[in-house]
Amino acid sequence: MELFFDLVYVFAITQLSEFLGRHLSSRGALQALVLFGAVWWAWNYTAWATNWIDPDRWRVALLMIVLMGISLVMSASIPEAFGSRGMAFAVSYVAIQVLRSGFMVVALRGQAMGRNYAQLLAWSAISGAVWIAGALAHGDARLWLWIAALVLDLGAPLHGFRLPGVPGTPLEAWTLAGGHLAERCQLVLLIALGESVLRVGATFGAEHGRAAVDTAFVVGFVTTVSLWAIYFLHHAEVGARSMAVATGAAARMGRSGYAYAHAIMVAGVIVVAVGIRLTIGHPEGASSTAVAATVLGGPTIYLAGDALFKHSVTTERTLPPVLGICVLALLSPLALAIDRLSLAIAAMVVVVVLAIAAGRREPAGAES
Repeated sequence: MELFFDLVYVFAITQLSEFLGRHLSSRGALQALVLFGAVWWAWNYTAWATNWIDPDRWRVALLMIVLMGISLVMSASIPEAFGSRGMAFAVSYVAIQVLRSGFMVVALRGQAMGRNYAQLLAWSAISGAVWIAGALAHGDARLWLWIAALVLDLGAPLHGFRLPGVPGTPLEAWTLAGGHLAERCQLVLLIALGESVLRVGATFGAEHGRAAVDTAFVVGFVTTVSLWAIYFLHHAEVGARSMAVATGAAARMGRSGYAYAHAIMVAGVIVVAVGIRLTIGHPEGASSTAVAATVLGGPTIYLAGDALFKHSVTTERTLPPVLGICVLALLSPLALAIDRLSLAIAAMVVVVVLAIAAGRREPAGAES
């Protein structure tokens, strides 16, 4: 059921990639970030909820199907979320958050987790009012109201969903099946990487036939594979094992290492997909500021998430991804002096080196 639910987020990630590709500006990037934050928070809270309810039970399966349908409406509204479909996006997002939390309050009534979810429901209603207010506004007013709403959503867990006269719920009170959450976040990251593969194939299918385009196709594919290898060849398993054996610290590790770190990595993959499309479409084209921001920024964002994941969940050194970020930053001054393909090759070399380093460290107990 959970895998079936995740399928709608394949569409959501594709929509976000398309939105960013059509709005390559600082304003467009900020808008895309707000939309991504809502999409991720809707998925993330559902992934956490299934730690306490069984998706194989018919009532829970029905809830997941309803949430899936509403998520489809939310995803379909992304291209015009800051235009004619703002209300559809906001209402569907708020409905997901309120409906899920309300279900959890009823399902866990009489338990400590039921109280926790009651406070989460209250904060979802508070931020939901701001989301709806933003949908009623236009232009910059909508953007700033939605930023405020997203800050409310993201900030609520940090203070334990505290309300006037009601103390917050400590993070340790959110008992968590760490291995389950690790698996869910790994799968959604695979979904994002899959969208990048689709972007490579679709763009190449429309543009192939020239040496530069074919080279850009190879570069895009190798870059995507390298991003997969940086995380999945070693660190994903290490993190999952750490989460599986964690007890009181599982929720804290899950929040920073999975809810936040994996959000950053997924965002990085979305930006990478846009950079791949721009490179394969016009490999000899000049590297404008917007193009450079996607080609170099995508891997940078991904590595930042990888560093946070290592710091939060594993005992692995964060130096490799930090060095990768520094090298990508050093490439920035060259971005406007070389073409898109050359810039993409330079970024590819950085992630390939990190992938090789990750591959050389086999998980404990692995056999060659």
